[in-house]
Amino acid sequence: MYVERPIRSLEASHGRVATLAFLSRRLPASSFTEPLAQSLRIQTGTTVALVRLIDASLPANLHERPSVDLTLDGSCQLVPQLPPMDAGIQLIHLKICHESYPPGQIASLLEQLRRRFDYILIEAVTEELPAAPLFEFLLHSDKGYLFLRAANDDVYHLDLLFRELRPKLGNSPVELKPALCLCEGEVVDGYDALIQHVMGPLEVFIRGCPKSLDDQALSGGIFHADLRRLAREISNSLVGLALSSGAAKGLSHIGVIQVLEENGIDIDIVAGSSMGAYVGAVWAYGLDGPKLEQLAREMQTRWAFWSLIDPAFPPRQGFLRGYAVKKRLMRTIGHAHFADLQRPFRVLATNLDTLERTVFSSGEVAEAVHASIAVPGICVPVKINGETYVDGGIVNPLPVDVLREMGVSRVIAVNAIPTPDRNRYCLQAERELAQLPRKHAREVLRKLLPLGTHLNYFTRGNILEILMRSIHGAQVWMAESLGREADIVLHPQICDDRWVDFRDPARFIKPGREIAERYLDEIKALVSRKAVKHETSLESMVALA
Repeated sequence: MYVERPIRSLEASHGRVATLAFLSRRLPASSFTEPLAQSLRIQTGTTVALVRLIDASLPANLHERPSVDLTLDGSCQLVPQLPPMDAGIQLIHLKICHESYPPGQIASLLEQLRRRFDYILIEAVTEELPAAPLFEFLLHSDKGYLFLRAANDDVYHLDLLFRELRPKLGNSPVELKPALCLCEGEVVDGYDALIQHVMGPLEVFIRGCPKSLDDQALSGGIFHADLRRLAREISNSLVGLALSSGAAKGLSHIGVIQVLEENGIDIDIVAGSSMGAYVGAVWAYGLDGPKLEQLAREMQTRWAFWSLIDPAFPPRQGFLRGYAVKKRLMRTIGHAHFADLQRPFRVLATNLDTLERTVFSSGEVAEAVHASIAVPGICVPVKINGETYVDGGIVNPLPVDVLREMGVSRVIAVNAIPTPDRNRYCLQAERELAQLPRKHAREVLRKLLPLGTHLNYFTRGNILEILMRSIHGAQVWMAESLGREADIVLHPQICDDRWVDFRDPARFIKPGREIAERYLDEIKALVSRKAVKHETSLESMVALA
């Protein structure tokens, strides 16, 4: 049992309100809100109020555990005492009358709750409530989520509700998002595009949802994982991982991921550019660190790298088509859409016509990654829905800003693009090694048969390698600048500048592990940091009526 907190002074910060509006009765609201409240309590270690809005004309299905019953009809005001909280969570049933109620009553009630609790969740089934109080709760919230199924009726309901709500938003600070709920076996089937047309990008997915209250116990781990992620979003404690471009050096991302997994560090959202998009896609799909390394090591065979080479004839827009790389990715993730991934994922690409940054969050993942890795001059640009795209690293080699825009408050960035100082150090070391005695026979053979140097366009000094190095040279300072927005930036110490040499993945994975282990304490401190609790005064707490 938890001791109730004293009321805060008027100058103190208030608790945060999130309204959870369910657009269909077929979604068992309490099966979502109760575990969400529990997760929010566990994630933050603070007090949570779950306010369940009920139509006063309908019989209430009240739970057996202690709750407070209030009626929004003009008589709702503070009462002497609240019953003990259940594990730090206070359940309140608020009956909504269809008759008019005094202006400002909802704002007053929320103000009282903000002084009492750190977080207030408002549960509302839109089909059972008048529009006016529902809108007022949404407009007085910090965050609002509109839960809907992958069904035409729900999207239509969302469209109507948002059309009516949009003019009322005005200067309201509420952050409003749709949340798509998918039961076991259900797929998005294009509904993400429909929802994006109505409200903008779809960022919240709840998978493995129960179909009824009786199915709640059968909900899979992914359902509770998605609710935990939503709890961290409500509490502004999301953890994001930004993976940079870097060609073969981007394999160092695998080493970082392995260390994070081995230490139980949960990443909520991933964003990747170019090679970071490829590694991030496979990880977000569900493969763990060892599986990622296993896939990378498949490139160690003699002809594995050449299987990725699909020349374009004539090479008018690029030397390579890039479909071989896309096909290899699809061997792992198939035709997976962004909504099918185990964790939210964003892919960066560059719109070749406008030179704008494009953030892919819907559609086929492999198609978006194909665009993100299309290095201009080397790979043929990729067309998606009539637009032409090239490598995401051209405009955003380290997508920290994308995570910040999504509300991620704790960002870990992995920058696999070495700085000029690092390259200078590596070149000096290479020159010193070159002074060491070589085997005479090998040196003679290299001079007589320099086939690799002349015929391999990716060898140092040849055209494709020069293009690749020039592009990454232009990205160095951009990546450094973007990294300043992250909480922690990891720079794998790689002393090999062969950007397209995938034949020895361990050479890149190992530095990724080393840098993550070096900063492990800082990463743990960042992830485990609790949200700042509000200051409280010494005034005694007044309870609700």
